[in-house]
Amino acid sequence: MKTVNIIGAGLAGSEAAWQVAQAGVPVRLFEMRPKKSTEAHHTGNFAELVCSNSLRGNSLANAVGVLKEEMRRLNSVVITSADDTAVPAGGALAVDRDSFSELITKRVKEHPLVTVVEEEITEIPEGITIIATGPLTSAPLAQAIKDFNGSEGFYFYDAAAPIIDKATIDMDKVYLKSRYDKGEAAYLNCPMTEEEFNAFYDELVAAEVAPLKEFEKEKFFEGCMPIEVMAKRGRKTMLFGPLKPVGLEDPKTGKRPYAVIQLRQDNAVASLYNIVGFQTHLKWGEQKRVFRMIPGLEKADIVRYGVMHRNSFMNSPELLQQTYQSRLRDDLFFAGQMTGVEGYVESAASGLVAGINAARMAKEEELITFPQETAIGSMAYYITHASGKHFQPMNANFGLFPELPERIRDKKSRYEAIANRALESLEAKKVEINH
Repeated sequence: MKTVNIIGAGLAGSEAAWQVAQAGVPVRLFEMRPKKSTEAHHTGNFAELVCSNSLRGNSLANAVGVLKEEMRRLNSVVITSADDTAVPAGGALAVDRDSFSELITKRVKEHPLVTVVEEEITEIPEGITIIATGPLTSAPLAQAIKDFNGSEGFYFYDAAAPIIDKATIDMDKVYLKSRYDKGEAAYLNCPMTEEEFNAFYDELVAAEVAPLKEFEKEKFFEGCMPIEVMAKRGRKTMLFGPLKPVGLEDPKTGKRPYAVIQLRQDNAVASLYNIVGFQTHLKWGEQKRVFRMIPGLEKADIVRYGVMHRNSFMNSPELLQQTYQSRLRDDLFFAGQMTGVEGYVESAASGLVAGINAARMAKEEELITFPQETAIGSMAYYITHASGKHFQPMNANFGLFPELPERIRDKKSRYEAIANRALESLEAKKVEINH
């Protein structure tokens, strides 16, 4: 039996390794951490979440919820581990980030067909290989990938939000509530008056940011935009985003505040909370100064500051097939954010597809292309059929699915029909996979 090489034990690489091993094929999983770390990682664990601890919506009313359900049905180690380490987050699936990555590390490492090699890979290996090194690929391997593809690729900047010690939050000023009271009351809410908001806004847009490399332009993915960049789009922009007060009436007054900043539980014991939507590249001293203007956070201790890092991705429409195989070398697969899928769940899903197909190649079986009617297939279709000239990363969304044969005007009913069709299509494909 051939062995599959997998480079990188992030979300995509861990998922790929699990899928290959579960198919009965030996895996050699290369990970350079903890011997060599990156500017965004804090541990040597697999599948470390470097930004938010949320895997976003968990219901079939949104596309990423459909994607999660498909992955559960395909025995995803990432989604089952997320379910096992979930923390309260209203309608979202958020996890205790340390327990989550520790559990995935344990499950993958203890699989009898997985051999972990703590070593930096600087050249693309021979044989069936999945490269899943993510946006923080080390410079030598990134150069080897560029040389192989004959393309420089693209980039954008991603940022993480700060994490607060709950014991230092003034609980007399904040209140526990989820928006519109959906699900359990899972968020700490910091209410602002108009005067407090204006003072905070003025200091935020004037605060000093850490400099980028001189030769690079600032490019941001809309879903990960630093809060200070969003604020500079206009005084009221944040009021329609992370500071939106709708559905968050203060139970003490019964009134809706002018603005609300939410904090989401970050670990199982509820001792840490992250500031929702507050990805930032402010200098650390400025984060402490400006964010302490938020009511309830005047004496808050920031236990992990927000940071920004460069995300690189390939021109996948020109370079990949829907199986995540390279167009230039059949036994070479790519997975994760470097392929242009955006988001934790989407990255893991690409690793799942690459893993299933690498295992099938090792067993000399026909490779699988997931139908576009599934969330998994819609992502693979997007990254391989978008315009190579204007290619940009994409989250799972209902716009990527083919239209329904019948017109349904009600949005909720339409999404429900798309979700049901996706899961029926996936079940049919599972029969083919397991045959």
